Amino acid sequence: MDAELVELQRQLESAQQARSSVRLSERNVVELVHKLQERRFLDFDLLHTVSGKEYITPDQLRLEIETEIRKRGRVSLIDLSDVIGVDLYHVERQAQKIVADDPKLMLINGEIISQSYWDSVAEEINEKLQECSQISLAEIAAQLHIGSELVVTVLQPRLGTLVKGRLEGGQLYTPAYVSRITAMVRGAARAITVPTHLSTVWNSMQQLLQDMDGASGVSVEDSFFQSIFNGLLKEGEILGSLRAGVQWTPLVFAHAQRESVDSFFSQNSYISYEVLLKLALPQPKQYLQSRYPEGIPLDGVFVHPSMVEMLDAAVGDAVEHGNWIDCLSVLPAFIAGQDASKMLSLCPSIQKAIKSSTAVILGDTCVFSNNFIKGIFEQLEKEMDAFTHASQGLDLHSASVPKVGPGSSQRLESKEQADDEDSNISASEERPKKKRGKPTKASTVEKDSDSLDSMPNKGKKNQRKNKDSSSFVSSDAKVGSTKSSDKAKENKSNAPSEEWMMQRVLNLAPELEEVGGSEDPYAVPRQLCAHLRPMLLDSWTKRRKTMLSENAERRRRLLDNLQKQLDEAVLDLQLHEKALDLYEDDPSTSTILHKHLLKTMGTPIVDKILLTLDMDNKLKNGIEVEDKPNLPESLSSADRLSLAKGLPGSLSLKAQAVVEALEGKRVDTFMTALRALAEESGLLFKKLDKKLERTMLHSYRKDLASQVSSETDPVVLLPKVVALLHMQIYNKPLQAPGRAISAVVSRLKDKLPESTHKVLNDYHSATVTLLALQAAATGDEDDCSYDRILTKKEYLESLMPQLKELVLGTANS
Repeated sequence: MDAELVELQRQLESAQQARSSVRLSERNVVELVHKLQERRFLDFDLLHTVSGKEYITPDQLRLEIETEIRKRGRVSLIDLSDVIGVDLYHVERQAQKIVADDPKLMLINGEIISQSYWDSVAEEINEKLQECSQISLAEIAAQLHIGSELVVTVLQPRLGTLVKGRLEGGQLYTPAYVSRITAMVRGAARAITVPTHLSTVWNSMQQLLQDMDGASGVSVEDSFFQSIFNGLLKEGEILGSLRAGVQWTPLVFAHAQRESVDSFFSQNSYISYEVLLKLALPQPKQYLQSRYPEGIPLDGVFVHPSMVEMLDAAVGDAVEHGNWIDCLSVLPAFIAGQDASKMLSLCPSIQKAIKSSTAVILGDTCVFSNNFIKGIFEQLEKEMDAFTHASQGLDLHSASVPKVGPGSSQRLESKEQADDEDSNISASEERPKKKRGKPTKASTVEKDSDSLDSMPNKGKKNQRKNKDSSSFVSSDAKVGSTKSSDKAKENKSNAPSEEWMMQRVLNLAPELEEVGGSEDPYAVPRQLCAHLRPMLLDSWTKRRKTMLSENAERRRRLLDNLQKQLDEAVLDLQLHEKALDLYEDDPSTSTILHKHLLKTMGTPIVDKILLTLDMDNKLKNGIEVEDKPNLPESLSSADRLSLAKGLPGSLSLKAQAVVEALEGKRVDTFMTALRALAEESGLLFKKLDKKLERTMLHSYRKDLASQVSSETDPVVLLPKVVALLHMQIYNKPLQAPGRAISAVVSRLKDKLPESTHKVLNDYHSATVTLLALQAAATGDEDDCSYDRILTKKEYLESLMPQLKELVLGTANS
């Protein structure tokens, strides 16, 4: 085997040294290498050099890159590309693999850097640090052309080994300098005897260092001082407390604070937070809670439980004897009303009394026993009965009473109005789900000049969703708030006013005057009246709520039904409105189509809305209305205007605008007015979206095709055929009266095959002739026109199969 190898080596050497008589061109060599790769004689990748005259393998490229890295320690990928002569893309790929395989290398900003390079850099930094005592990281980053974050990452593991220094606040310091600053911070902290903000101390030390070292002195950051200070505090070399990292309170000052607080609190059983703030305690409530866990923190003071026990005894005595008490008269004057109210809620006697309904708290600090309130109520009830049985001419509101401040007589009215609105809303919380819409069939064509007006009015199927009409009742309650207020005042015309009650209460309990203090001396009597008044007016309120609840339920059902019908009609109207844009270039035809659509689809919508809103307004005003009144099928213009004017406020103006738009010539104007009316009345105006439009168009087209297929009347067939062709060509439903059929047929001429349009045009002409003959006929069978009518009708019937086949064939295709 060895002999064979030696022989092969000899043959190879002789072949290499032999001169060939035939030389290959560079192109032939490239083709030869390509052919060898195709036949897989070369089972490894080859990379082109930048010059294009050499090949290099990925392994060789990796070897040369690693050689450059070992030689330099830090090398740029762009430089490697120039040195090796390989495209930058291949160099980047190999560099990523090399860095991934070697944890001592890193690829940053297009450069490969080794750990040995960082070690040499760290040694250079250490030499410079020992010379200067301080170096800025920004300066190092600028010299090395790298980021400051990378400098920190490189230096931190080498601090204490290669770099003899301390890194703090973006600066490197020598240990000797750190020791010097530590001694200064220790001395300054021990010299402080009062709470001090550390930033002022650091500023003073900065100034001191500048005075000592002059212009060549090292600048020290506040964070460096703070770090040293935190270390000294942790080691116990300085004593005190640090709040928020910057507010220093020495221990000697804390001892003085504690003694002062203990002395005041033990003598008075309470202490104000203001006292602690004057003693430089920034968080007095938290301090007292930690110092006296058994104490009770209030908003303005901190009290001992013995203070609550004293108040509890006084309140319990008052409740037990059927009297009342103002707890401010028992507590120190320094305790304000809000704190007194909280202390009152902590008293066991008041908690038990409120739970058993034997006492109530009025004016935040006054406790009234139920026996005391019952006595006042019985006296007021007797006097009210006397006034009730007196003559109707006696005015309870004209009694002379002292001035008790604004708004005292409006509290209950506002409360009752709120109760009325709540009853309306609660009665309309649940709504039945909306039923599916059903399409309406085309009506029978009248045999007159407008017999072609009838068009199939297709409603959307399976697209109705549940609507909640409670928004209408809620907004209606807001719109009619003024009337509700008037009714509330009218219903309470026989009830005593709050001023009358105030006078009687002060006569029965004169000691209640001036309880509220100088700011509002009648605050407690007013609250007592507010507490008593609902009991006196309970019967009126119950009857009123019952009546409003019944009316709200009837209104809810009425408006639910209107919302369902409005959803279907408005969506159909919006769908048909889209076809009118095609005829804007023909003013006369456009006007006819707009008017026809308003007449056939807009009129039922307006009539239904006006009749429903009129019934709703009557129910709201307490007028008796039948559940199922006999409503006319269609209203006249005068009837609509009369109903619109009978609606309240701005709703009447919007309704009149809709009636006016219905008599106009534009569907878009009518839709704008209708939308405004719906928003004003709280109804939902559903918009036609793309998905719903596609579903409706599909259903409409399918229904038209079915009607055309089953139609047997030659006259009725024509508008259905025209509508179906219009749908097939423009994908928009159209309702065209007899006067506009001719214009629609003419517009379809360029869109239809010539044969189809000829049949359609002949059918239209024959239909018009037939209708004219029928209009002119006298009704006598002997008349010659009768034969002509039969002939023309037979002709139309003969064309019907052909027309249906053409139209339905186009639809199927």
